[in-house]
Amino acid sequence: REQVVESEKAVMTEFYAPWCGHCQQLAPEWKKAASALKGIVKVAAVDMDKHQQMGAPYDIKGFPTIKVFGENKHSPQDYQGGRDAQSIVNDAMQKLANIVRSRLGGGGQGRGQSGGGSGGSDVVELTDSNFEELVLKSQDPWLVEFFAPWCGHCQSLKPHWEEAATQLAGKVKLGALDATVYKEYAGRYGVQGFPT
Repeated sequence: REQVVESEKAVMTEFYAPWCGHCQQLAPEWKKAASALKGIVKVAAVDMDKHQQMGAPYDIKGFPTIKVFGENKHSPQDYQGGRDAQSIVNDAMQKLANIVRSRLGGGGQGRGQSGGGSGGSDVVELTDSNFEELVLKSQDPWLVEFFAPWCGHCQSLKPHWEEAATQLAGKVKLGALDATVYKEYAGRYGVQGFPT
C-alpha cells in the first residue's frame, strides 16, 4: 500500500495470478517496461492469489489488470493500451507528463519573480567543465536549458524553469547552461537559438 498509494511518483500496477496464461505472456514485457522506467515511474505487480485484499478496493475482475495510480492515488485509471513494453512505457510517460502539467498549472503559488542569484533554486548551473559529469554520466533524467542572459524569452522562462525544477525535484533534474559563455556543449548539440 505505501509503495503505491503513498508514493509521490506515478505507479503502474499489474494485478495478476501466477496461473494466468495472459499474465505469463505479459511478464517479460512488464519487466522490460519496469527497467526502462526505473527511477521515473514506479512499476509494480501484485500477486492476487497471495494478496487479494490489495486488489479488493479496485474491483479487479480479471487478470492481468493494470491500474495507473497518477496524481490522485485513490482513483487509479485503467490501463487499456498494448501489452508490450513500448506501449506501457509510452502510456506511463504520457501520464507523467499530465502530472507535471497539472502541478505546474495547478494552484501552486509560484515563487517570487525576482531575478538574480541562484540562492534557493533547484536549477543546476551547468558549465562545459561539469556537464559531462553531472548530465551525461548521470543515471537521472535531465532537462537542460541552453540560454543567453540577454535573451528576453530566456528571462521570461526563468521563473517557470525554477518552478518546474522545484516541482520535479527528486524525479527529473533541470539544468541551465549559459551558451554565450560555455560554448562546447551548446555547439555539440547544435544550439542556434535561445532558449533551447
